[in-house]
Amino acid sequence: MKSAKSEVQVDTPEHIHQMDYVIVPVTSGEMTIVAPNGERSKAQLGLGKSYFRKAGVEHDVLNETADEIVFLEVELKP
Repeated sequence: MKSAKSEVQVDTPEHIHQMDYVIVPVTSGEMTIVAPNGERSKAQLGLGKSYFRKAGVEHDVLNETADEIVFLEVELKP
């Protein structure tokens, strides 16, 4: 399990998820997701509203807001 704190105007490096994973928001907020082709989308995180993604997801995740965002990432081993 990883914990992540996305401070104001900070991004995660572009990465590929090697395992299925669950994101558990600890705070609410809006993240910007950038696909490898540069396409941008918004993801709304809600306190305690977890979501699941399959392995193979490739993206960069940015916090372009004025608020800190905290979440846990749980990787599911096969």
